[in-house]
Amino acid sequence: MSAVMPRVMTRGVVFIHSTPIALCPHIAWALEGVLDTRVSLDWVAQPAQTGTMRTEFAWTGEAGTGATLASAMRGWDGLRYEVVEEASRGSDGVRWTHTPELGLHTARLSANGDVVVNEDRLRSIVEAAGGSAATLVAELDRALGTAWDAELEHFRYAGEGAPVNWLHKVG
Repeated sequence: MSAVMPRVMTRGVVFIHSTPIALCPHIAWALEGVLDTRVSLDWVAQPAQTGTMRTEFAWTGEAGTGATLASAMRGWDGLRYEVVEEASRGSDGVRWTHTPELGLHTARLSANGDVVVNEDRLRSIVEAAGGSAATLVAELDRALGTAWDAELEHFRYAGEGAPVNWLHKVG
């Protein structure tokens, strides 16, 4: 008889920074499919981009749920979002950021939310730079997600004070 591994639970937040109004129900349906529960989102106008909406909500679920949430929304036209999954037993914290122009970026997070670049990735970046300071800076910026943060920053601030809903994955 094999032993059943206990489920490792975690929590996180999904920030929909901006989306065309027509995508709002599709986003809710995608999140419901991942979380296996009814989702009710409080959409508000995104002042940083006329004609778009924003929302955010907190979730709890098994470790890895953040990746599934980020993947469920990937590639939709005009959608800017972030998914953050807190660290859990055996797993680092992770943040997925997506913009229409840049696509999806994934970064490991420290306990205080800083992006962490592991030593193998750093060695690869230094080797790829071949002594070029400009290439080194560009590769470090890519690993840190600098372009994604720059693009999302004004959408983040425009959403200050927005309501947060807690969602829990069942089962």
